[in-house]
Amino acid sequence: MSITIKDVAKEAGVSVATVSRVLNGSCNVSDESTKKVNETIARLNYSPNFLGRNLRKCETNVILVIMPTSEHSLYSKIVMGMQEYAGKVGYDIITAVSYSTSTAETRQMNMLFNRTVDGVILLGTQYDAASLNKLAENYNVALCCEGVEGANVLTVAVDDEQAAFDAVAALIKKGHKRIGFIGTNSAAISSTARENGYIRALKEYGIEIKNEYIYKESYDYDCGRAFEYFNALAEKPTAIFAVSDLLAISAMHKAIDMGIDVGKDVAIMGFDNISMCEWIIPTLSTVEQPCSKMGELVVAKLIENMNKTTKDNHYYTVDHRIILRESTGD
Repeated sequence: MSITIKDVAKEAGVSVATVSRVLNGSCNVSDESTKKVNETIARLNYSPNFLGRNLRKCETNVILVIMPTSEHSLYSKIVMGMQEYAGKVGYDIITAVSYSTSTAETRQMNMLFNRTVDGVILLGTQYDAASLNKLAENYNVALCCEGVEGANVLTVAVDDEQAAFDAVAALIKKGHKRIGFIGTNSAAISSTARENGYIRALKEYGIEIKNEYIYKESYDYDCGRAFEYFNALAEKPTAIFAVSDLLAISAMHKAIDMGIDVGKDVAIMGFDNISMCEWIIPTLSTVEQPCSKMGELVVAKLIENMNKTTKDNHYYTVDHRIILRESTGD
């Protein structure tokens, strides 16, 4: 027996009218009720049918991309790759920004639940693996750039651990043995993988792992405290690897403010190759993520899933590239 809107309302403890308003994207619903209804929809595998049977055939030819922020050139480059491919095959890409909040993300996901878009690509998400797996059973969902551990969902990203390993190995090959690490306390799988890559590189090259060389805080750009911390150590690192370009640039700016010659007195390496890496002085060495390729691949695979009975839920990795610039003395 199929699930009805009344079943959703009863399970969520709200009225049918509230469920209807949530499905239609109405603003006249509290954040708490919106979240409760969307979670119930996902848990019960409810497919709204108020737009008719044809709506279930996914004929809108529109894909929604939800970004954590619009202020990151990495995401913009990925979306450009998506749009370029989608346009060639008759699809449109629309974007939304969740600001890394579950409230905004679940509200935006209503476009998928009420079938006004054919699929959703998440560039980072607040959903856990269990919720994503449940969604993927009935909807076309994909992850790009940032995976979720345990999620059996189509994913396209770089091999973050191997990319970090290669970045740290590049510093080691330049003669550095005291290498600091700037990471985050985020639960993001990429952050953890990049830290693992840093540790693995030190181990494989026979370099002692020192806890005092590992600094973790947040992804905020304005956190030059990391470099201040390293510079206060009795035995300072001669090189620093950061899990994002913004963290690396923040450290570099603090070093410059302190009169330290970046690229000569200390080498700094980032991750992502955002546009700012080439604009600043000195230019920043980094790991390049192939943004256009990621965008094209995830859209191509998602569209394939829309036309298949058995979905492709593989985790695809794309090649990264180490780019050496002035911040490492190149």
